[in-house]
Amino acid sequence: MEEEIRQIAARIKELREIFEVPLDVLAKECEVPVELYREYEGGERDIPVSVLMRIAHRFNIELASLITGEEPRLRLYALTRKGKGVSVERRKDYKYQSLAYNFAHKKAEPFLVTVEPEPKDSPIHMNSHPGQEFNYVLEGSIRVMLEEHEVILNEGDSLYFDSGVPHGMKALHGKTAKFLAIIF
Repeated sequence: MEEEIRQIAARIKELREIFEVPLDVLAKECEVPVELYREYEGGERDIPVSVLMRIAHRFNIELASLITGEEPRLRLYALTRKGKGVSVERRKDYKYQSLAYNFAHKKAEPFLVTVEPEPKDSPIHMNSHPGQEFNYVLEGSIRVMLEEHEVILNEGDSLYFDSGVPHGMKALHGKTAKFLAIIF
């Protein structure tokens, strides 16, 4: 996992240098402090999917290119078998699997997201990224915060929202939750 983080960080740094974008400018575009961005690019910290998506959008490349180092080639269809999606983010609270990483020129990014339970009093980590998002709960229950609005989703519930709005999720009832997230 640490080696994967270093490889992604190296690809991002190389892109930034090729396009001659100053580090502080890209940090601002990613909406993170310069020092945190420096840690991302140095391979010292895992990079959240929201930051990876901003970088991919900024340089007009596929998210999969940042993650895998390879350009997606499939154009007719992409098949991802159960448990075989490419891991995108390895934070303790969310686990993302890209479900169409090898399909070229996607109009949306589908992910299987697993949210592990945390203590009831732990805060919800908020993030935002360009576009819109659709979430469909496959198992468990999650609390979704959209700015100051709280929505509880149970198995079979769905939510569509502007992902530029700060948002975060938390598994409920001390159980792991899984949901399909499609980011447009």
